[in-house]
Parts: sequence; C-alpha cells; structure tokens
Amino acid sequence: MMEMRTRMSEESSSIKGSNGGKVAVVSWTGGKDGCLSLYKAISEGRNVRYLLSFWNMNRQGAHEVNPDLLSAQAEAMGLPLIRTGFESYEEEFKRIFLDLNERGEKIDSAVFGHIETHNDLVERICGELGIELVMPIWNQNSEQIINEVIAAGFEVILVSVKADLLGEEWLGRKIDEEFIKDLRAHDSSIDPCGENGEFHTFVLDGPTFKKRLKITESEATRRGGLWFLDVKEFAVEEKEGP
Repeated sequence: MMEMRTRMSEESSSIKGSNGGKVAVVSWTGGKDGCLSLYKAISEGRNVRYLLSFWNMNRQGAHEVNPDLLSAQAEAMGLPLIRTGFESYEEEFKRIFLDLNERGEKIDSAVFGHIETHNDLVERICGELGIELVMPIWNQNSEQIINEVIAAGFEVILVSVKADLLGEEWLGRKIDEEFIKDLRAHDSSIDPCGENGEFHTFVLDGPTFKKRLKITESEATRRGGLWFLDVKEFAVEEKEGP
C-alpha cells in the first residue's frame, strides 16, 4: 500500500460551513482553482474535512510544488492534507476515500476545481463511490474566475509556466487587477486561468487561511518545456488584525 501522509491541525480537523452541511473532501494542488472551489463549497455550508493531493509517480507534472510548502499551506488553513503518490489517479482516489469512510468520516461529497476538463473522470469516480460531485467553477468564464479570486482576497502567484509562452520573469507574478491586461498584452491566446496548461499557480493567503505564507528564498529552474519557481525557504506568518 502506498504511503499516506496526513497533517492534522491541533485545533480542528475541519473548516465548517455556516450550517455544518455535507461532509466533503477537496482535490488539491495548492492552486487558485481548487482554492476558490474550496471557498465556494464552504460558503454553501459544506463541512470540508480533508485536502487530497496526488503526485504522479511516473513523471513530474507542472502542478508539483515543494511538498513542505504544500503541507504548510494546508496547516495555514487548519485543514489536514493527505498527499500520496499514484499510478492510477482514479484507483488511488477511491482507495483513500474508502479508507477515510472506514475510519468513520462519513464523507458524502468531493469538490474539484475543474473548469473545462476531466469531468468524465470525476463523474465516474463519484458515481462509483456513490457521492455527490461538486464543481463550483465548472464552465465558468476564465476572466470571471480571475476576478472572483481577486475580489475574494486571495494572494496567488505563478509557480510554473510554459517556457515557449511565458518567460521566467513571470514566475512569482501575483494575480492582481493588472494580471489579465498584462497577459493579454504579452500573448492574447493565453487563457487567463491557464486552462490549457500555460501556467500553474499557488495560493499564499486568502479568506480560508488562518495564517499566511511568505516565500523568502526561491529560484527559477527549467525542466523540459517548463519554468518552475523552486521554493527553497518560506515562512508561516500570523495575519494582521482588522
């Protein structure tokens, strides 16, 4: 059996919606789409219990970030993270889900941050598990999603980019009010959400965070056709009061 690593908050094993709601897990890469979907799920009253993060043992994907940074992100939100390798994403997702429910978690829904892809896969997974599929940003306009991310107060940076589309200077770039305009000026064919794999993001702070992350040392690294922000050092900071 593949190793499963779970980091639990000492104070709480969940972030709850206003009414307790349905019990959910969230598929997690640390990026903006999953984070916005988590935020929307909580706003709908869902009781999010775990973040599920998977890495492909056969190749290094564009979503991969420093695993310690990913764990710190989950801890900053007060949510337990389950991170595991897979050869079959579908089979590993099912295995983890069934293991959680055997431990008495009674999870009845799964949240995904997909916009236009992988719907057949997650529909099949949730259908076979008999749980509700939740995709809060499915088929939404990319510019609308970016504007929602900004309006909600998430602090998001680019951590990998396609080298033939975006240079290393885009690494660490914040998604702010000027982001879409600057992206359009650079290359109007690039989707504002990076939906075609043009870039991937990582969230440092936002309304679902109890603490915030700060990257203190990083460097640009090229692997294959991608530039990565290789994070060497980071800090978890208390958030300033109102």
